[in-house]
Amino acid sequence: MKKMICVVISLLILGLLSAPVWAAEKKAALKDVVSALEKGYASLQDVQADFVQKTVIAGINREQRGSGVLFLKKPASATAMFRFDYTRPKQQIISNGKQVWFYLPENRQVMVSSVTDMFKGGNSIALNYLTGLGHVSRDFTASFARNPRDKAGNYQLELLPKAPSAVLAKLQLTISAAAVENFLRDGNVRDIFPVVASVIHDAGGNQTRIEYSRVRVNKGLSDSTFSFKIPQGIEVVKP
Repeated sequence: MKKMICVVISLLILGLLSAPVWAAEKKAALKDVVSALEKGYASLQDVQADFVQKTVIAGINREQRGSGVLFLKKPASATAMFRFDYTRPKQQIISNGKQVWFYLPENRQVMVSSVTDMFKGGNSIALNYLTGLGHVSRDFTASFARNPRDKAGNYQLELLPKAPSAVLAKLQLTISAAAVENFLRDGNVRDIFPVVASVIHDAGGNQTRIEYSRVRVNKGLSDSTFSFKIPQGIEVVKP
């Protein structure tokens, strides 16, 4: 169960925001696409978005689907806070930057863990992104995918972590062509973390794709959004 939580959080960190899909006027170099991504993320303070998630389980060719609303806040000097409110299946994953709660109302259970325990060992790369310290060019070997552009002209990246883990063996990102075009033309980033889609591959061969809509960034989310009060009668499970 902890592995699933890490996969979800890695998706949030590494494939966070969607952006408009327009045709680019000029072809960008790999370094330009990576720079647009990194510089956008540097200005991210908080985000709220709807999401749709699809996981393909290796070996049995079975799909698991989910959807809901997510929230992320990245304080300047603390670990990021996050919240996934799933409407399908009904569950919540919430962290105030120190503690993580994974609430399963149908099972009447909540799993409680520290952020440090969740990201120890090979999963520390995900923690780096949550705290805003991660950099694609530092943590990954980046290249264009076999098809560098999708049908809409967006750029498709393949990222291999320099320190692979069970949670993250490979990451694929589709980056908005419009965001890269604006970056090349103006030298500034208009679209913060402009990821159209992401696919994360774990060491077991499982793949999870996540897409976002109705994205709202830097709106001043309250810290209270990331608190969780355990309901009465709910079993508490700790590692």
